[in-house]
Amino acid sequence: MTYDANTQGTKRLRRSSTDKMIAGVCGGWAEYIGMDAALLRILLVAITLFGVGAPILIYAACWLLMPRDDV
Repeated sequence: MTYDANTQGTKRLRRSSTDKMIAGVCGGWAEYIGMDAALLRILLVAITLFGVGAPILIYAACWLLMPRDDV
C-alpha cells in the first residue's frame, strides 16, 4: 500500500519540478502557501536587495534540504 499525500489532504513542502527558475524553491513555497510564484520571487529579490542578504542563505538552505516533488 502506498501513501499519497494528495488524497489525505495534507500539504508537503517540496521543490517544484515544473514551476522553477533556478531550483524550484520559490515554486514549491508558492504552491505550499497558495501564492503566485512570480510574486514570491519578486518579494525575495526585493528583500535581498534591501536587506542584509539573509534570504540568499535561506534560499540555499531550502535548496539543499527540501526534497523535489518529482512529478
